[in-house]
Amino acid sequence: MKQQQQSITTLPLSPEEERRRRMIRYTVTMGIRMVCIVMMLFVQGWWLVVCALGAILLPYFAVIAANVHGDQRSQTVLRPGAVAVLPRPGATGPDDSSTDDSSADDSAPHDSKDPR
Repeated sequence: MKQQQQSITTLPLSPEEERRRRMIRYTVTMGIRMVCIVMMLFVQGWWLVVCALGAILLPYFAVIAANVHGDQRSQTVLRPGAVAVLPRPGATGPDDSSTDDSSADDSAPHDSKDPR
């Protein structure tokens, strides 16, 4: 069984890089939670409820977001320029392609001497 060769763009993130990204995501979310806790001391009314919900619910969402192992890299490798469109032999410009007889309808009856 032959394995497909890996390209640098298709390789997954290293474990250290993935762990670092997850820790940053978790730290940012918990920092927002700390802001919500501090803001609960200074706000009143509906803002107090919003900050309390943020302080209560953000740890759950921080853990869920930090444990997502999704890789944002594309799984397909695009190779721009891999296919080049070359002009047909004998064509001098883009106007010749519209008057060429080779694009005629193939359902028309052909002459018996015609090599097509």
